[in-house]
Amino acid sequence: MEAAMVAVALGFLLLAGAGASAGDEAREAAAVRALVVRLLGPGPAADFSVSVERALAAETGLDTYSLSGGGGARVRVRGSTGVAAAAGLHRYLRDFCGCQVAWSGSQLHLPRPLPAVPDELTEATPNRYRYYQNVCTQSYSFVWWDWARWEQEIDWMALNGINLALAWNGQEAIWERVYLALGLTQSEINEYFTGPAFLAWGRMGNLHTWGGPLTRFWHIKQLYLQHRILDRMRSFGMIPVLPAFAGHVPKAITRVFPQANVTQLGSWGHFNCSYSCSFLLAPEDTVFSLIGSLFLWELIKEFGTDHIYGADTFNEMQPLSSEPSYLTAATAAVYEAMITVDPDAVWLLQGWLFQHQPEFWGLPQVKAVLGAVPQGRLLVLDLFAENQPVYTRTASFQGQPFIWCMLHNFGGNHGLFGALEAVNQGPKAAHLFPNSTMVGTGIAPEGIGQNEVVYALMAELGWRKEPVPDLAAWVSNFAARRYGVSQRETEAAWRLLLRSVYNCSGEACRGHNHSPLVKRPSLQMNTTVWYNRSDVFEAWRLLLIAASNLTTNPAFRYDLLDVTRQAVQELVSLYYEEARTAYMNKELISLLRAGGILVYELLPALDQVLASDSRFLLGSWLEQARGVAVSEAEAHLYEQNSRFQLTLWGPEGNILDYANKQLSGLVADYYKPRWGLFLQTLVDSLAQGVPFQQHQFDEKVFQVEQAFVLSKKRYPIYPQGDTVDLARKIFLKYSPRGVAGSL
Repeated sequence: MEAAMVAVALGFLLLAGAGASAGDEAREAAAVRALVVRLLGPGPAADFSVSVERALAAETGLDTYSLSGGGGARVRVRGSTGVAAAAGLHRYLRDFCGCQVAWSGSQLHLPRPLPAVPDELTEATPNRYRYYQNVCTQSYSFVWWDWARWEQEIDWMALNGINLALAWNGQEAIWERVYLALGLTQSEINEYFTGPAFLAWGRMGNLHTWGGPLTRFWHIKQLYLQHRILDRMRSFGMIPVLPAFAGHVPKAITRVFPQANVTQLGSWGHFNCSYSCSFLLAPEDTVFSLIGSLFLWELIKEFGTDHIYGADTFNEMQPLSSEPSYLTAATAAVYEAMITVDPDAVWLLQGWLFQHQPEFWGLPQVKAVLGAVPQGRLLVLDLFAENQPVYTRTASFQGQPFIWCMLHNFGGNHGLFGALEAVNQGPKAAHLFPNSTMVGTGIAPEGIGQNEVVYALMAELGWRKEPVPDLAAWVSNFAARRYGVSQRETEAAWRLLLRSVYNCSGEACRGHNHSPLVKRPSLQMNTTVWYNRSDVFEAWRLLLIAASNLTTNPAFRYDLLDVTRQAVQELVSLYYEEARTAYMNKELISLLRAGGILVYELLPALDQVLASDSRFLLGSWLEQARGVAVSEAEAHLYEQNSRFQLTLWGPEGNILDYANKQLSGLVADYYKPRWGLFLQTLVDSLAQGVPFQQHQFDEKVFQVEQAFVLSKKRYPIYPQGDTVDLARKIFLKYSPRGVAGSL
């Protein structure tokens, strides 16, 4: 590919979203000043001067910040945009004050006087975009959020320099207007929409109906939220990505347009066609353009636009044909519907389809999609680039601009995991790729609120021109900032975690927790890990030693519990191996011993320590869902949405345990009964001399799983017990020989 073509492609994207729609300098500066007050309080906030000056980016055209002052004078933060100024503020708090802003709790103890910036520090980002979110994040993490929680997240985004993010709330209310205007009935629309916890897959055409319907009150609340989200994002100078029409329609569209060319796709995710098998309009059908244009017109009328739109036609679904001509037409139809309404439209496409089904997406098929949109008007997310980059096998997406993304997490799982070295080196390698069309970096997890060290590194890389030179030193500094003090034990613990759970490479790095603890039991469970478990146990010990000095630090208590949770997860694997070996060797006493410890000691101890922190409570999770409702019937529907998502996912365990979490209440009433039934079945098998039958066990355990989902049991929403004390008791009783007793 010629360098000139690359330059043309990048030129479109450098201009996309820029201009008056993001707000003027004064508005963005005011937004950042308000953030400083929310973050630090009005008193400390007075020590900072914030301004937004577009001229700072005159030389590079890229977001730039400048820091100066301090040391008795006000700290002066200037940015070319509100996002750049917020990122500059975060840089000062992080590198000069030793502070940290994180999901689990921020450490913001400012030194007095504020440290001086010795020489004015000016930093320009190396790329146009720092992107955030995965379509699935909306369902796995954001689904029940109110405005207060959204405000916190948008502040986190601004501080981490995010300037491009999905803003997809409220779109179903717009779709309802469109479909009613086209002649569908309310009942046909209600039947089509999924429930709130499954909207991500309804939006991508994977699902319909399951978990629904959506209520009028849901639509009203989501419209309200979307307006506030967009207003705040734009006030910082962020570019919100709005949704567009990808071609998926309700089955009832054929009643209104009987001549419409609609084809049913295959099923998805082990669902049958009652909930899957999307209906896709043929690209040449005039109804395609009608619906796509009408939706975008109505959406822009309601929310305005920043000219970047997201749509995914073939996410985890095989197209009707592999013929390049069909794929070109299907792609072009989506884009044409956009530019009919917004001639400046840029299409943000998740590149997951090329990664998920590489056997279908050969080079002719990839070229057909990427070439169907003018150069620079398709912005591709290389969604899983830290593990399986697509840009390397598509000649940098055939010249279309792309964003190097870290996906990291699947399903919002708990479980310590990361590939920090691959993340650290990846963006630079993509930038150096021949004729690279990389225009940004991205954070694209399916679920947030876990493994914060991974996200801290990725956010920092969005502003670095080179990889972090020494990750061991970086993670030690991360620990010191996180806890507000440099301490030998905590820093050593984090270096052990860096070389173990955060040092994944190769096929193991799918970012999904496959621990036996959170999976339906069987005799074929895989307990292998890519690291030495002793490193986790030693990190656990070191954190417990440090605990006496850090008991009031929220992030430390979170980390201690999280590492304790991980250690118990490792112990479950070890006791499972003992139990399986005992069963295979027909050693009943050994089976009873290992199984008894696992079910009646270890899992209850895990549930108890999880109960000591509100961030690990099933009750808190379910209460968020119920809190959105305006009636008991609605509250019950939302709670069932949450229970299904965490466990069976679909009515028959269609995507079983995919979105697994380790929460107090879930361990006690879902994982523990499953393990109890499994081990009792093994004991009965030995005692009666009959083979264990997995399919018979699956039928029985499904009743246990379903009973949890359908239960109306309420769970505590306030923590009970002391995390440090409970973690220490588990350590002293269960940590492997050679570690225990050394606190």
